[in-house]
Amino acid sequence: MKILIVEDEPLIRIGLSSLATDWGYEALEAGNADEAIAMIEQNPGVRLVLTDVDMPGTMDGIRLAHFIRRRWPPIKLVVISGKMAVSASELPEGTRFFGKPYQDHKLHEAITELLL
Repeated sequence: MKILIVEDEPLIRIGLSSLATDWGYEALEAGNADEAIAMIEQNPGVRLVLTDVDMPGTMDGIRLAHFIRRRWPPIKLVVISGKMAVSASELPEGTRFFGKPYQDHKLHEAITELLL
């Protein structure tokens, strides 16, 4: 099962990718929203996108989550941020939000639930 990690900080992105792989998922990586959209277009099997909020480029993680929900409704979404708290009303329905730092096992539980 494919998970796309969208994070502009390379060390965080690599860490999340490593966790996803350890949890048994195929992890794809993107450094911004434009790369993420291209990655989804090239990999139709992406089942979940985990995105940071604060990223450079044409859109932040919240706008990316809304774009994905409109264009690919079946893809599950997890949004993370270390700089701001995001309310459920700002996110597409069914999106999970995690503030940084988050507990790895809580993130794993949420991803598992979303992908059931």
